[in-house]
Amino acid sequence: MRAAGSFDCFSKAFVVCFLWLMKPTVGSSRLSAPGAVTGAYGGSVTVSCRYSPRFKDNTKYWCRGPVYELCTIVTKTSWGQPNDRTSIVDDKESEVFTVTVTSLQESDKDMYWCVISRPGRNVYAGVRLHLSHAATTVTTTHINSLPTLEQDQIGWWMILRWIVFISMLCCLALAHIAERRIKAAREMQLQQQLDRKSLNNYEIMSSDATVTDL
Repeated sequence: MRAAGSFDCFSKAFVVCFLWLMKPTVGSSRLSAPGAVTGAYGGSVTVSCRYSPRFKDNTKYWCRGPVYELCTIVTKTSWGQPNDRTSIVDDKESEVFTVTVTSLQESDKDMYWCVISRPGRNVYAGVRLHLSHAATTVTTTHINSLPTLEQDQIGWWMILRWIVFISMLCCLALAHIAERRIKAAREMQLQQQLDRKSLNNYEIMSSDATVTDL
């Protein structure tokens, strides 16, 4: 009975986790940013990131790196001054923070992230910076309607979800097999006890019959 109870608890936990895994990846917290921008060598580029009103007072920053979790902060609104060739300005009335990178050079080509700092998981959106030899010195991006996570990040998250789901499914199957084996072992043990009891009774009866014959 204890094994069956444990199995039922595991099944309920599995259902709860399954429902959590199937929830939409992107909720009401949104941050819009262009997926890619292009600037001219030696010129400048401006990236605008629009956020929800709830994030007006949150710290915003510009981060660099192929993967958000390992990116390096280039500048943030709480620093109060530009960092080298990169500056950030938060227009709380328009609910947009703008990042400007000047004197663009080859080494600036990379993946960047518009980020809003908040308790728990930050809100972020990826921006790929490209460079060209065009004569234009300033490239201003327009805000596109993009989800909080970049599409490739969402893809990896979906893969991770299914890996977790399959792992939990395997655990559920193993728990079910273990329960059946435990039940079979207990039944076998009970049958062996009954067989031994029957054998003992038979031996006693045989012994009594022998005594009576004598």
